[in-house]
Amino acid sequence: MSEEKKGWYVLRAISGKENKVKEVLDAEIKNTDLGNYVFQVLIPTEKVYTVRNGKKVVKEKNLYSGYVFVEAILVGEVVHHLRNTTNVIDFLGGKSNQPEPLRPSEVNRMLGAVDEMQEVGDEPAVVYHVGETVKVNYGPFNGFSGIIEEVMVKIFGRKTPLELENSQVERE
Repeated sequence: MSEEKKGWYVLRAISGKENKVKEVLDAEIKNTDLGNYVFQVLIPTEKVYTVRNGKKVVKEKNLYSGYVFVEAILVGEVVHHLRNTTNVIDFLGGKSNQPEPLRPSEVNRMLGAVDEMQEVGDEPAVVYHVGETVKVNYGPFNGFSGIIEEVMVKIFGRKTPLELENSQVERE
């Protein structure tokens, strides 16, 4: 029976309600026998760095807005149960009565992207090279331009060295 096979499926959810769907499914997996058929609920996210009120803020952003990934065996009423979860629109792909699982290559790509996002360190991976022109976008020198050697900014006609974080400059 091919129905007894575990696979990854995609639920279409109301955009912005993905975390609610995950919370509801996780609670049902824990408290009901749904846990025998649904093994993992995943929302791939990435870390985004922004500067707000002078502080660097890390915010998580959904990689696939409006989608929730579920590892499950779809037998009996499991399809109906997942489809009728609050804030779930329907399954993505497949026939109307039987959803189509993701191909192994798609699963590996999705899980690989999640692993890469978790491995990223504290700083965003922006590389500046010596001789490149950058513009300061935060701090007391906001709006000034400089050349990467050590950052030298012209202030009143004189070059002044600055030490800045990656988040404080952008390419010009």
